Amino acid sequence: MKKILFLFITGLTFSASYSQEQISDAIRYSQDNLTGTARFRAMSGAFGAVGGDLSSISVNPAGSAIFSNNQVGVSFSNQNIKNDSDYFGTKTSEKTNSFTLNQAGGVFVFHDRNPNNNWKKIAIAATYETTNNFKNDVFSAGTNPTKSVADYFLSYANGVPLDVLDNVPYGDLFYDEQQAHFGYQGYIINPDSNDPENTSYSTNVPEGSNDHINEVYTTGYNSKLSFNIATSYKDRIYFGANLNAHITDYRKSSYFRESNENQNPLETNATISNLNFNTDQYTYGNGFSFQLGVLAKVTESFRLGLAYESNTWYELYTEISQNLRTTIQADGEQPITTTENPQLINVYEPYTLQTPGKVTFSGAYVFGKSGLISIDYAIKDYSNSKFKPSNQDSFRKLNNEISNELTSNGELRIGGEYKIKQLSLRGGYRFEGSPYKNGTTIGDLTSYSGGLGYNFGSTKLDLAYSYAERKSNQGFFSQGFTNGANIKSKLNTVSLTLLFEL
Repeated sequence: MKKILFLFITGLTFSASYSQEQISDAIRYSQDNLTGTARFRAMSGAFGAVGGDLSSISVNPAGSAIFSNNQVGVSFSNQNIKNDSDYFGTKTSEKTNSFTLNQAGGVFVFHDRNPNNNWKKIAIAATYETTNNFKNDVFSAGTNPTKSVADYFLSYANGVPLDVLDNVPYGDLFYDEQQAHFGYQGYIINPDSNDPENTSYSTNVPEGSNDHINEVYTTGYNSKLSFNIATSYKDRIYFGANLNAHITDYRKSSYFRESNENQNPLETNATISNLNFNTDQYTYGNGFSFQLGVLAKVTESFRLGLAYESNTWYELYTEISQNLRTTIQADGEQPITTTENPQLINVYEPYTLQTPGKVTFSGAYVFGKSGLISIDYAIKDYSNSKFKPSNQDSFRKLNNEISNELTSNGELRIGGEYKIKQLSLRGGYRFEGSPYKNGTTIGDLTSYSGGLGYNFGSTKLDLAYSYAERKSNQGFFSQGFTNGANIKSKLNTVSLTLLFEL
């Protein structure tokens, strides 16, 4: 006979502890998707030695001094993501679509007509870009031949005294103790003894295969507001700097379901036949970074660029809510009706995340007025990401994991443009290496792009299409039960930019 047990967590608690962040949280705020103007995207962002584009300023701040006239622009994008999932041979697929205003800005150029002054002009710019659109849906399902999510709860419970799980209110527990509390109060795990000082636990899920469904829905954005100043020396060497304000707003809803028809080896013991474990995360905050860049015209046709982007220092706030529902297989037992009423939402103390800096080397060759070809190569060391305060136990452990599991990677961007009177044809290629040493948790990214633009005189209209593909295999849970699906993500983006020269 099946009896149903609901363990619902309701209410609100303010926690003096810090939330249990993961390596994936550090990577989320360290990686930038290719965004910006349609011209920039059509050429895969290879603009470090080109300049003269509103989004080129985000690569090399010296690029604004290439402008000859004032310019303002706005860009819109439609993004479509398809995630193909393979979990122990079961294949599923999920699509999501979003439309955003992903870029806007303007640059104002001040010329010095004095022939005796070698500093010919100053450019001042302000730009806004959505550096990452978090809108994404992933659905995975299949049968795991041996593992249960009970191992997740066991990994947190072992070492925690039974007296804590029995008598300490949920809101007074640390995050790891709360996860153990879920497993214990939901009858997913049992103590090995009833001694209040017991610290060892066993699974209450019978051995065998388990059917799993994992759904993850994310929304939100990472955006950057940049204030730029640049100047040129003899119209041959250009210098620039950016001050950047970063804003992030991220929401994630995870729904995990497990069911089985495994036989209970001891008919007198109640065991779990299925469960639903849901988690909602909301993280928001702001950050600061700066950029320095130099661009040189070696000849009239050949250009070189070098740019440095500092670490970004975020102050982040996280709220997490969870609920668990379990179904008990209780042969010969009385119905189990237990109600828990600890708190639903944990509001944690603010914390700091330092994401890694980046160095970009660039080269470009300009074929007079007929076109150009450009190459950028950027290096970023993801192992330098750090959560702070670093003396907090969970952050110290996490920072060690980041140092051990992440690595530096390179990003190659190649772009070209060919002009036929007022019409411009563009194309690009982008490759970004994995931030993980194993190369599989998040794999390499490969992207192709193309587009065209038309110059109406004081008005320009640009259109771009880009395709990106990346594989990943991230566990459904961070520890204990770390099985996950193989995901192949395909990102299609169409962008439109309208520019006005003033």
